[in-house]
Amino acid sequence: MIEIIPNWHPIFVHFTVALLSTSLGLFVLATILGKQDINEPLLIVARWNLWIGATISIITVAAGWYAYNTVDHDTPSHLAMTEHRNLALITFALMIPLAIWSFSTYRKKQPPARIFVGAFLIVGALLGATAWHGGEVVYRYGLGVMSLPKVDTHNHGAHSHGDEAAHGDSAGMKQDDAHAHDNSDGHHAEEETGHHDELGGQSDPGDHHQDDLGDTHPDDGHAH
Repeated sequence: MIEIIPNWHPIFVHFTVALLSTSLGLFVLATILGKQDINEPLLIVARWNLWIGATISIITVAAGWYAYNTVDHDTPSHLAMTEHRNLALITFALMIPLAIWSFSTYRKKQPPARIFVGAFLIVGALLGATAWHGGEVVYRYGLGVMSLPKVDTHNHGAHSHGDEAAHGDSAGMKQDDAHAHDNSDGHHAEEETGHHDELGGQSDPGDHHQDDLGDTHPDDGHAH
């Protein structure tokens, strides 16, 4: 696992984001509900998520700092990584005093002030921006990954060749059909021509009768 993940920042950062986001949501919900029976349990869970999240953030920032100084990168990715680091440090610098403030009001048995919830909303927005830039560093610039998947073009090529073969077969079938149709038309034309020739070659019985009469008249005249 150490070989696959050269630093532990991607592991701890998820705990930081999840715990602090949950804490912020519970503090806001408790403030909206006001003084109700469920308000106190919500504040207990919100405080514990804030305290645990702030504690884990110390490890998260330390692992992130180590990753910033050790991971391979180029100029564009370095700028994105630096922006992510700066946002993370600002968020961390505000988160720790916020957790101390929450613990202090708890020791004094005081409910969280609205200004505390407002400050937490600002820190939560910074936390979201930091997480977004962290995703950009990994998924857009590919920092911290050992390899990228190779695009397999074999199936796509086979599909293309198959389509071309199918289109070629279809075109060939159409050409064969057209050729057969032309041969069929020519064959019918030859049959019709032969039929007309046979009709033209036959003699009319009337013509033979006239020839016979023509032949007999001279003989009759000669006989008279």
